[in-house]
Amino acid sequence: MDKITFLNPEFFWLFLLIPVAVVWLFWKKNQTTATLKISSIQGFKNSKSLLVKLKPILNVFRVLALSSLIVAMARPRTVDVSNRTKTTKGIDIVMAVDVSGSMLAKDLKPNRMEALKRVAADFVEERPNDRIGLVVYASEAYTKTPVTSDKAVILDAINGIKYDNVLQDGTGIGMGLATAVNRLKDSKAKSKIVILLTDGVNNAGFIEPETASGIAKQYGIKVYTIGIGSNGMAMFPYAVAPNGQFLFQMMKVEIDEQLLKSIARKTDGKYFRATSNSKLAEIYASINKLETTEIEELKFYDYDEKFRPFVWFAGFLLLLEIGLRKTVFKSFI
Repeated sequence: MDKITFLNPEFFWLFLLIPVAVVWLFWKKNQTTATLKISSIQGFKNSKSLLVKLKPILNVFRVLALSSLIVAMARPRTVDVSNRTKTTKGIDIVMAVDVSGSMLAKDLKPNRMEALKRVAADFVEERPNDRIGLVVYASEAYTKTPVTSDKAVILDAINGIKYDNVLQDGTGIGMGLATAVNRLKDSKAKSKIVILLTDGVNNAGFIEPETASGIAKQYGIKVYTIGIGSNGMAMFPYAVAPNGQFLFQMMKVEIDEQLLKSIARKTDGKYFRATSNSKLAEIYASINKLETTEIEELKFYDYDEKFRPFVWFAGFLLLLEIGLRKTVFKSFI
């Protein structure tokens, strides 16, 4: 019953006529009933037949039929609402992630790389209507996942991010940015975004960051830059023990913030500094709010009309009333 609605609920006001109809039927009954004056009715007590006692049921049928017709005129119906969303203006995003050895530093918990993976995965899950790609870089860069709408592929790629000893260690910010730009330059999306994350100073690669940011600007690609790492000192890996475990020592945190600010400013983006796990999460939440996708929500209403059973019921009662009045109760009316 919770799903039933009425198209014309104003017809329920007609129920105010039901008491009037009852009074009218009672009055009509008294007007059409013959009377006989006698000195005593003692001999007529308990003489009423069953048909005489059942005669008022005809009026009950009429009232029920009228009530049923009022409900039918109110047009009861159920509605099934289905929602469909359509991305009207999508966003293509490429995350360029530094995977150099310094990303294993422990100033974020358990380390910078693992902290990033958790936050980046949450970011992807909150962007169901956008296409996302993943680029990783150290001294060189490569595309781990091209821009795609398949979130399962992206999440699997993010989960697989690790320190890549196949790449020569170093921080090639220009290489990472240029590779990300190359994945987006032919995109037809309304907005094209690169989220560039690094924890160091550009010291490798044959493409300068300024050159890469200029190309991004030329293609209308906005770059959000993130410097990840605490202020001061942090535990950095500096060697690998014979058992394969990294050895750590306290070292100074160095991030070229001026370069990252310059890249963001040139491309109409924004620079952020992530000094903790919570700060990193806040940064991705901020980017998520800054870059919103326009969604068109379509609602489809499927109505199932329920008035017909009430009409049939009213018709049945009226036919039953007429039939009984013309046959069984004919001699009493």
